[in-house]
Parts: sequence; structure tokens; C-alpha cells
Amino acid sequence: MTVMTPTAEPLFGEKDATPFDTDASTVKPWEQARACLETVPKGWFSTVRPDGRPHAMPVMPVWADGAPWIATRPTSRKGRNLAGDPRCVLTVAGEDLDLVIEGDAARSLDEAELRRVAAVFTAKYGWKLTVRDGSVHEDSLPGSPEYGFYRIVPVRAFGYGADGLTATRWRFG
Repeated sequence: MTVMTPTAEPLFGEKDATPFDTDASTVKPWEQARACLETVPKGWFSTVRPDGRPHAMPVMPVWADGAPWIATRPTSRKGRNLAGDPRCVLTVAGEDLDLVIEGDAARSLDEAELRRVAAVFTAKYGWKLTVRDGSVHEDSLPGSPEYGFYRIVPVRAFGYGADGLTATRWRFG
């Protein structure tokens, strides 16, 4: 499990002429962003279509193995987009933080990892998924459809406080 430790900084400086607070003491810790991801019931996930146009859909994000994850069928538009271009954006709105994560999504095929992530989906949403042969299935539905679990590897993230005046940027890598 990799622990992400991004660099945090105010999104705006005094020279930006913005209504956002530029005081470094208002920078939010990454732990607050992680907690937001652990508790929000849904988010919006954007991918890039083959022709370059954006595609956005609601998702049920989880936090597992030190990263945000989403589930989607590999044959869905999201899954097909990610197979061709891993760039993505996950946005969520929490009670005290609105979060935007830009990064790359990578599908996991490791059965031990899939089992851990499936357990988090079950704990958070009551969604029971079965892991077999390197993929995830929902056996309660006809045909036992296949799902892919995609780890989002952040490049940068932005957090906006509930006060509407504070903004933090996190840089990864």
C-alpha cells in the first residue's frame, strides 16, 4: 500500500487578484481530502473520449489501499475511454470540502487487491461483488456482469472549503 504525501499550497497567491483567501494557514491537509473521499456517497468521473471530447458520469468512489477507486464495466463508455486514455478527473462534494482530483486511472487485475477493494465497496455501499479469474462480477444480476476496479493515481488535486473562500492545491510526484 502506497501512502500519498502530496505537497499542499494555497491555490491562489496575493498577486492573483482573487476573492479566495491567500493565507497559507488556510491550506487543507490531504487527510481532510482523504476523509472526504471515504465518506461521500457519490462523485462525478470524467474521462476522455477517443475523439478528445469529455465524458462525465456519476460514480460511487471508495478509498482503498491508499488511493481513490471507482468501479465500472470495462465495456461501458468510461471503461472504453480509460482503455484508450487513462487521464481522468474525479470530483466530489463533501460537507466541509469540495474536491477535484486530476490523474490517471489504472485497472487492477491483481486478485488480492481486487478482494480488498471489493470489501470496501461492500462496507461502504452494501454492494456485494465476487472476485474470480482476475475480474470482478456482480453475481446477483443476470449474466453476472463484469466490473473493473480502477485506481486513480493523482497528479494534482484541488480542495475548496465550505466557506467558499479557501482553496488548496495538492501536487503529487
